[in-house]
Amino acid sequence: MNHHHHAGEGHHEHAGHDVMSHMSHMDHEAAMTNPQMAEEMERDMRKRFFISLALTIPIVLYSTMGEMLFGISLPSPIPKNLLLFILTTPIVFWTGSIFITGTYYSLLARKLNMAVLIATGVLAAYLGSIALAFSGGGDAFYEAAAMLVTFVLFGHWMEMKSRRGTSDALHALFDLVPPQARVVRNGKEMIIPSAEILQGDIVVLRPGDKVPVDGEIVEGESSVDESVITGESIPVIKAVGASVIGGSVNQTGTLTFKAMKVGADTVLAQIIQMVETAQNSKAPGQRIADKAAAWLVVLAVGSGVLAFLGWYVFAGATFVAALTFAISTVVIACPDALGLATPTAVAVGTGLGAKHNILIKDAATLENTSKLTAIVLDKTGTLTEGKPKVTEVVSGSSHSAEEVLAYASAVERNSNHPISLAIIEESKGRDVSFEKKVEKFESIGGHGVRALVDGKTVIAGTERLMAQNNIDLSPLKNEIDRLLATGNTISIVAIDGKVVGVIGVADTVRDSAKRAVAKLKEMGLKVFMITGDHEQVAKTVAGQLGIEHYFAEVLPEEKSNYVKKLQDEGEFVAMVGDGINDAPALARADIGIAIGAGTDVAIETGNIVLMKSDPYDIVAALRLSKATVTKMKQNLFWAAIYNVLAIPVAAGAFYSSLGWSLRPEISALLMSASSIIVAVNAVSLRRVEAHLNQD
Repeated sequence: MNHHHHAGEGHHEHAGHDVMSHMSHMDHEAAMTNPQMAEEMERDMRKRFFISLALTIPIVLYSTMGEMLFGISLPSPIPKNLLLFILTTPIVFWTGSIFITGTYYSLLARKLNMAVLIATGVLAAYLGSIALAFSGGGDAFYEAAAMLVTFVLFGHWMEMKSRRGTSDALHALFDLVPPQARVVRNGKEMIIPSAEILQGDIVVLRPGDKVPVDGEIVEGESSVDESVITGESIPVIKAVGASVIGGSVNQTGTLTFKAMKVGADTVLAQIIQMVETAQNSKAPGQRIADKAAAWLVVLAVGSGVLAFLGWYVFAGATFVAALTFAISTVVIACPDALGLATPTAVAVGTGLGAKHNILIKDAATLENTSKLTAIVLDKTGTLTEGKPKVTEVVSGSSHSAEEVLAYASAVERNSNHPISLAIIEESKGRDVSFEKKVEKFESIGGHGVRALVDGKTVIAGTERLMAQNNIDLSPLKNEIDRLLATGNTISIVAIDGKVVGVIGVADTVRDSAKRAVAKLKEMGLKVFMITGDHEQVAKTVAGQLGIEHYFAEVLPEEKSNYVKKLQDEGEFVAMVGDGINDAPALARADIGIAIGAGTDVAIETGNIVLMKSDPYDIVAALRLSKATVTKMKQNLFWAAIYNVLAIPVAAGAFYSSLGWSLRPEISALLMSASSIIVAVNAVSLRRVEAHLNQD
């Protein structure tokens, strides 16, 4: 796996992740991709929290707060302030050391961030308490420092937990690759670790084996279950020349394939890379919060200094009272919750997506998807199956429909044109035997086929081909026109110069496409269909799906112009396509949604990749985005409102008039409560999961 150097950026901004005292920046990146390390970090955070909690409980009980809350005053074996000093010091310098070392590195890098804020609050309360205790000036408030560390550690532990749930989903993907594989080198079959397969190696798959890397089959035929990668539940029949994707499972036969893509280049590796990058990327909303953090450090320290000066110098309060107001202000102005607000929601949102086969490339995509106003859907392969099927077999008076099909299949048997394949498929489905003697087969470029079948000249193909062979179509003219008018492509069958039947072939609409379109319209989006097909076919399909606006006969390279046209009209556009010829349009759209990933191009160009070829997942992706953005907004609101409302109270602005003040420990409690609300609120996103694919 190649992990880009920016994978870890998103986390570095807030304290718990800043620079862990025993972890360098590189370790942190590794932790996101290495489950053991992520688990170790989470365990470390959990241990810090519980030790901190165990020490904080007696601190609270012995403090003024304990007396206020529980009305008890515990007898202390040594002077109370000394006891509190002894209990608080390990919290500040051991369990809370990550904030202090984080601050040290941030200041070295000349950056003010969340770590600096937390450390400022903790040290202000701790050092202030020492100053008060030793000046003999009454009650210290060690509990403020202790509670601050304890609650912030709890917030970070919860955040890591929610992220890990997400990376566990990723590591389930890693496990799809078998640990070992059978390869043939120098004519000998040997078993080697999958990681050592080289490009060009010949790999042997027995029935039941997992495919280790992406490749192309050189020998054998088998059905392969690709559901994990493509979401397609029906196993696909694979023969020589077909490609296999690492992570899929070989079922029935033995296959030999040549490794084409190994290591970081496989489809699976790219999927994992994409999900990881998404989880570590920043939403635009978070960038604002990060910028705000620097200002909040200045604001916190500034308001603390102002509160002290205001009370001590101008209001003539005692040193103790002034210091108490100053410390309360610094503690409450420490909005650690802002640092957790959006990353937690992004991690949970992208994780839920991955679990439902919806890969979201980055946090910005997750945020922007909720702003869409228009959606352009590529017809073939997105709204339709992308595989033509026979819709009707019409026969003239001389032959039965079965006979028409039998002759057509016999001539089509040597062609691999999609229409030929559809006709042969239909014969198999109807159990029509087409084992006839075929000679002198020729394919007539783009128009059809001709051959001698059991000695009779059979031609199958377009109207133009019939005209070239002077075949009179009048006996079936009405049927031909009717099939064409309903959006079918036709193959006319003639035997010895006489028309005997016509076969209608059409690309069938996906079951869930109509539901998806109706739902997208209900969500207020303008829905457009785009296709290279003829006007008539486009009109029929659009009609079946309930789409009013469509663009027909559009060349692949022109698709992006249509997307641009909508953007010029002020629409925020998503393009949904299958990735191969739609790549430029996917790249041009505000949000490119690639459907049916099995293609690298889709993974490269889509902002969102829908692994299953199910158009209804577009609805699920939109719902997920909207729910995540709602959570982000709620979280930013919760994180900010506390500070806005509480700073003036903490600074004592209402003390003289209303007698309101916040003791430092109450400030710590409020500040921490906002972090916990934010973490819990993000995790509650999981409740959306049940509704993602509902009508």
